[in-house]
Amino acid sequence: MRCWKTINVKKHYGLSRLFLLSSILMIAVFIVSYIGFELTRESGKTDAFFALFLVAVVLLYPVHKALHFAVLWKYRKRITLVVNRDWAFFPLFLLRICEPIPKKRFAVSLVAPFFILNPLFVTGGILFPVFSHYFTALLAFHCGICLIDFVYVKNLSRSPKSSYIEENDDGYEILVPLPE
Repeated sequence: MRCWKTINVKKHYGLSRLFLLSSILMIAVFIVSYIGFELTRESGKTDAFFALFLVAVVLLYPVHKALHFAVLWKYRKRITLVVNRDWAFFPLFLLRICEPIPKKRFAVSLVAPFFILNPLFVTGGILFPVFSHYFTALLAFHCGICLIDFVYVKNLSRSPKSSYIEENDDGYEILVPLPE
């Protein structure tokens, strides 16, 4: 296989720009979804179960990463889990792709958390309107986390259909089979 292109979103966009875009997306999603919940149902809000909400906020990122991994379960021997402890209070979990995996499976793993968790948050806000502010905050936070996944999907969408993805120090490599 040969390398068709290398994608390193963090170097291309910069961490500060990605953080800014993620923050803007979080605020926009929160505003739109909160207004949406308020327009459909008028009910009082409660701060009961706030501790449970904080636990959900802390667990959201690890659950998000676990969903990425669950989709790639078939290729688990080709993936290693790296824990980055740059921030001692909040470690980052990175899935490193050591051997090539199909582009389609990788793209599905990138969008899976968005399409699994976000409908749960919307449903929770509809079914439990007194806690809709909690679900709205979780939805907004998760959309901010998903931004980088969709940036990678955007870059992958331009690659050949039969390509494979592998990761190295420079980012993700899109590999294409050599012509026979």
